[in-house]
Amino acid sequence: MPSLDFKLEKKLFRQFYDQHLDSLEEAKETFAALARSLLKQVPGLQLSKIEARVKDREECIHKFQSKYLLALEATQQPYTIQEHVTDLIGLRIVCLYEDEVHRVKKVLSEHFEVIDTTDKSASLESTEGEFGYKGLHLDLRLGAARRNLPEYASYADSRVEVQIRTIIQDSWSVLDHQIKYKKSIPGSLKRRINTLAALFELADREFREIRDATAQELAEAESPNAYEELEAEEQPSIPAPRSSETSRDEDGSTPALASAPSATRGQQLDAFGFLRIANHFFNGFEFAPHKVDSFTQEINSFRPGLTRTGFNQSMRTHISTVKDYKKHFELLHPTDAMSPYEVIRHCMYLSDKRSFQHLLGADMRQAFERWLSTQQDAQATA
Repeated sequence: MPSLDFKLEKKLFRQFYDQHLDSLEEAKETFAALARSLLKQVPGLQLSKIEARVKDREECIHKFQSKYLLALEATQQPYTIQEHVTDLIGLRIVCLYEDEVHRVKKVLSEHFEVIDTTDKSASLESTEGEFGYKGLHLDLRLGAARRNLPEYASYADSRVEVQIRTIIQDSWSVLDHQIKYKKSIPGSLKRRINTLAALFELADREFREIRDATAQELAEAESPNAYEELEAEEQPSIPAPRSSETSRDEDGSTPALASAPSATRGQQLDAFGFLRIANHFFNGFEFAPHKVDSFTQEINSFRPGLTRTGFNQSMRTHISTVKDYKKHFELLHPTDAMSPYEVIRHCMYLSDKRSFQHLLGADMRQAFERWLSTQQDAQATA
């Protein structure tokens, strides 16, 4: 029975907690597994982690005492601690980006009954001069359909508090707890904390916008007309080939391609420009983002200032020769297929042997040079 005896209610709550701890742990695991299963099915949703916990017994009592006790005693309203502790079971869902917070909320709202919602971000934004933890809290219980299933019968009346936050908000929450004084403090210190909070908020927004901009660049790079659009952009800056430009240096490089391109000959080669061109020459091959990034950086390290036009010309001019070599190489080595990256390495080497001599390993370079020499001898005697 509810009472106004805090000492008694603490004793009764501790007994309740200890008697039900095993079932609380089982409910925690059930809710966590269900949330993981539901969110795993959401296309494109990226989560950092899903954590579950049963709230510490003494922490529950302390929260009740600080949040509810005085008001209940003032109104002489009998109580039990248990009825006021709605977050005995808790889930923390950490997203990568801030716009995913409400995607998670939408999914959970479709499968759980939402008892209460607390938007920490909105409450902070409506209060000037305040700072602190941002995130979304949902007080949930199983939806009607699942409450009627035998496997969920034990948890039909259980409530779970779900905290949904971004990885930046999660980091702020951890660090925020280390700041011992945040309210009655000097204005200069409060301004510094406000500045830090603003930087965290800016980081959240910038990560989302970088993600969106990257997705747009990739969509353009992987579109069916990406290569044609690139050629149209670069074509006015590509000079018409002259006989002197198609001659070769003593080492076999093409002078026009070996020379450092000027700024007027196109944009500097980046990962997105690389993809536009590479997807054209190797249609259907899946270029992994981390490999594209490091490979483009490697090419640029050998030829600082290399443009998309220069890279495209190198591929267009030499890929036929390299494909012939690829056939020869794979006949000699049936178990060693040349990947698109290796084909590109050979094309870049042919375009500028001085700059790209170390883009090929010594053995690969020597084998390629021997084959080139036999091709030249065959042409000379034809």
